Amino acid sequence: MSADTSHEPEPDAPKPEEPGPDLQAGVTVADFHGKTMLRGHVGDEAVLLTRVGDKWRAIGATCTHYGGALDQGIVVGETVHCPLHHACFSLETGEALGAPAFDAVSSWQVEQKADRIFVTHRLNPAATPATPSATAPAAAPQQIVVIGGGAAGFAAAEMLRRRGYRGNLTILSDDTDPPCDRPNLSKDYLSGEAPEEWIALRGDDFYRQNHIDLHLDTSVTAIDVAAKEVVTSNGRRFAYDRLLIATGAEPVRLPIPGADQPHVFTLRTLADSRAIIARATGARSAVVLGSGFIGLETAAALRHRGLAVHIISLDKLPLERVLGPQLGRFIQWNHENQGEIFHMGTSISSIGASSVTLADGSIIDADLVIIGVGVRPRLSLAEGAGLMISHGIVVNDRLETSVPGIYAAGDVARYPGRDGTPLRVEHWVVAERQGQVAAENMLGADKAYTDTPFFWSAHHDVTIRYVGHAQGWDRIDIDGDLAGLNCTATYMKDGKAQAVATIGRDKVALQQAQQMQG
Repeated sequence: MSADTSHEPEPDAPKPEEPGPDLQAGVTVADFHGKTMLRGHVGDEAVLLTRVGDKWRAIGATCTHYGGALDQGIVVGETVHCPLHHACFSLETGEALGAPAFDAVSSWQVEQKADRIFVTHRLNPAATPATPSATAPAAAPQQIVVIGGGAAGFAAAEMLRRRGYRGNLTILSDDTDPPCDRPNLSKDYLSGEAPEEWIALRGDDFYRQNHIDLHLDTSVTAIDVAAKEVVTSNGRRFAYDRLLIATGAEPVRLPIPGADQPHVFTLRTLADSRAIIARATGARSAVVLGSGFIGLETAAALRHRGLAVHIISLDKLPLERVLGPQLGRFIQWNHENQGEIFHMGTSISSIGASSVTLADGSIIDADLVIIGVGVRPRLSLAEGAGLMISHGIVVNDRLETSVPGIYAAGDVARYPGRDGTPLRVEHWVVAERQGQVAAENMLGADKAYTDTPFFWSAHHDVTIRYVGHAQGWDRIDIDGDLAGLNCTATYMKDGKAQAVATIGRDKVALQQAQQMQG
């Protein structure tokens, strides 16, 4: 049995006020009060009852990712989507069809007698990861290699086994830790609110039981396309019939004098987050360079630990280039309200043993320094292999590269968006979903990747959910009360919505994602 990866609900997760009706005792259509779904219970388990066409479906009502209430999400066809992080479940079987959830929810037998609907008994056993839900085709490749142990790489391997693939499956990762819940590294884990046992996406037994050959701390130096082999730094060669490049991105490191000191960090891996936590213990002050998502989330986490936190950025407003000036000002105010100090329009000229010097000559105490100024996709392997590169590894809508049999997913993949415009998106859920689609296509599914990009970002008591991808806009329409944490920002260009950001309107984000997907 694999380790349980369910977590406590997110702090702002919508919670049902009451358990709802006893579904074993039966309900009527009137009990739905005109809604699509009805949350009830069978014994102590919360169950979601809904109607799909002329059939009734019942599944577990709680998302297996972070405990979201599925009845507060939306139904699309024969699926339900979680309002928190947009995980997708089958209403028929309970299978987690779309990341970030991987574990199924329960599924239940439903019977209708006259005008009453009864949920009688559970159909599926306790959910186990990678339980085959299909049989791989006879012509499936014998050897699949995945380069990268991040979101896309893990999701691909998990989906391959779930889809019944029985061939040799290898993950080559240069991380020292198994695939982990990377978004948490700058959020609850860094702040001290999430224990480390939450962080691994799966325990060691998962890889062993599912015959996934996971090689950690392993650097790939070349892809031999002619021989169809991957070469590692220790000289080993791994043959493949299908290859997934999911090398992700690496933090930008600036040539600042003093940046090589032991109290200066970037944040990308679990090892990075552990090291920051260790240094923060006993520290009194921290400086964060960068006012993007990682910088701001890291600042909030360190502030939660009681450190004095200064944020340094060349930008005029935090996140203005992604979310616009209105949300940028609000986010800055929200962080300042928690005691963080911003120094905008400047940078660090040098880092000392216990302080930093800014470009204007001012000096700030700093027991700890975080450089969070963005990441760069890791493209050298693909370039060396002769794959087509253009601001990322160019893939088609099946996520296959210019070399047949080689796929790319995650931060490195530049894929055609919904209108054909090439996109490269550095979002966690995008990487996981791309890994899943690439896995199915390696088995011959011929499935297009069409998901609307989505991410979430936590800023103290405020969580922002963002769908779409606005590379530019000519206006931003804000509906609702930003200060009251109940609003929608729509990013428009040429009269068309490019992206939507919401605060306190989780269902709106879900609905907008579906509309954009078409």
